[in-house]
Amino acid sequence: MAIGECLKEVRKRIEENCRIAGRSPDEVTLIAVSKTKPVEMLLEAYEAGARQFGENKVQELTAKIPQMPEDIKWHLIGHLQTNKVRQVIGRTTLIHSVDSIRLAKEIERESEKHNLVTDILLEVNAAREDSKFGFYLEDTEEALRQISLFPHVRVKGLMTIAPFVANAEDNRPIFRKLYEFSVDMKSKNIDNVNMTVLSMGMTGDYEVAVQEGATMVRVGTGIFGVR
Repeated sequence: MAIGECLKEVRKRIEENCRIAGRSPDEVTLIAVSKTKPVEMLLEAYEAGARQFGENKVQELTAKIPQMPEDIKWHLIGHLQTNKVRQVIGRTTLIHSVDSIRLAKEIERESEKHNLVTDILLEVNAAREDSKFGFYLEDTEEALRQISLFPHVRVKGLMTIAPFVANAEDNRPIFRKLYEFSVDMKSKNIDNVNMTVLSMGMTGDYEVAVQEGATMVRVGTGIFGVR
């Protein structure tokens, strides 16, 4: 299937699952995960209406930005090392993968230098997998409160990478738990934390994630095919 067709199919499924959950499809942003894909394929997705692209690596992100139209919103969704922060400040719409106070401090420092505010999500290791980065759920509120004090960083919500499973239903409890936690955090009205974004769900499980409250889904293979 051509990229445009795949994109249309993913959008249709998002709409269907919003309907199942009694949500408006406008509440869900589809991020085309274009890591390792050549610019030609990104342009094809762009022609089909994609405007939000997600990259895993800083090097790839910074190489692709000048080759693509200027109205694209770029998301950094992969692990970010502190020594690479200065390369992305001012170039991303959202950094999804803030997984330590130390990293948030570095984003604050670089953002202050450029006199701007950087939007971030806190990455939560909701399934407590050793192979994944992110805060454990029980440590996330304290991290939110510490990072909320940084004037050049704005926490927009949470992100998680659920386990790779054969049956997407297995991840439903994880998505539900993170959604409930985000609602709880929203009710606490922490200054500089607005909890409007819940980035969860990928090609294998985004439909379940949408049913459980995701506001952003990160789909790569479902749009661009297998790497």
